Amino acid sequence: MAIAKAERLMNLALCLLGTRRPLSKRELRESVEAYLEAGNDDSFNRMFERDKDDLRELGLVIETVESLDGEVGYLARRDSNSLPPITLDAEEAAALGLAAKVWQQARLAGAASGALQKLRAAGLPEDVDPYEAHGALEPRIPVHEAAFEPLMLACRDRRPVVFDYRKATAARPEPRHVEPWALECWRGHWYLAGFDRDRGAERVFRLSRITGKVRSRGGSFTAPVPDVVTVRETVASWAGESADRSARIRLRKGAGYPLRAKAAAVRELGDGWDELEIPYGHGLDAWLVEFGPDVVVLEPAELRADVVDRLRAVAMG
Repeated sequence: MAIAKAERLMNLALCLLGTRRPLSKRELRESVEAYLEAGNDDSFNRMFERDKDDLRELGLVIETVESLDGEVGYLARRDSNSLPPITLDAEEAAALGLAAKVWQQARLAGAASGALQKLRAAGLPEDVDPYEAHGALEPRIPVHEAAFEPLMLACRDRRPVVFDYRKATAARPEPRHVEPWALECWRGHWYLAGFDRDRGAERVFRLSRITGKVRSRGGSFTAPVPDVVTVRETVASWAGESADRSARIRLRKGAGYPLRAKAAAVRELGDGWDELEIPYGHGLDAWLVEFGPDVVVLEPAELRADVVDRLRAVAMG
């Protein structure tokens, strides 16, 4: 549906930009294939008005002109919609090339490549090769989750979504009604920040825990979108990154490498176990539960109690 709408908007924009005189609604309906498929005049009028508003919101200057006989026409003059020449220095061009290489393994690879080709035609410095094969940096942001693309489109279009989500401490997934704000990659995992309608508050969701399809919902957002969405800060606090205390845990040999990487001290206990001192902050109990029987909390007592409560909740289903 998003692709069909984008194609329809593009065709309408091309018609309005390509004409030398105002085109009436009737002429536009005959020129855009999607409008021909509209069931009746009312459906077409609603669709056209929405599309016209969307194009104006995207920055296209559309003029409304009334002829001598009272018929209303529309056009987008090229001189009113032209952009200034694109000028990029070597550093800016290199940054764009690096950004495009990041997405070579993702669904955005085609869009990134096409954008760079257009920039090259518009004046990208010839001595800068954004696809230099022997560069020192080879960035990659792999995207394996099927939920990434529909959520990316929903964030862009400001469309509410519904998906089934399994928390780390839950045995089964449950539906979540979310107004998506932003996607961000942190420590190799993708996260979605948005407004959870069921809980009436901001939430962050890990994409790998979304099960099934992401389904779009009609209507507009009910909560304001913040100017700055702090996905990393929220996830970091869950992972104990902002911790000001320490916790002692027992960790099975050969397990829990993320915990070992964060440990301030490690002591061998024998019998296949180690004792670790790790940072203790908000959300550490939820993280420790993910390691299941490979982790035993020694202290503090409140952290041990929180982990036990979460494990019991999972066991009870």
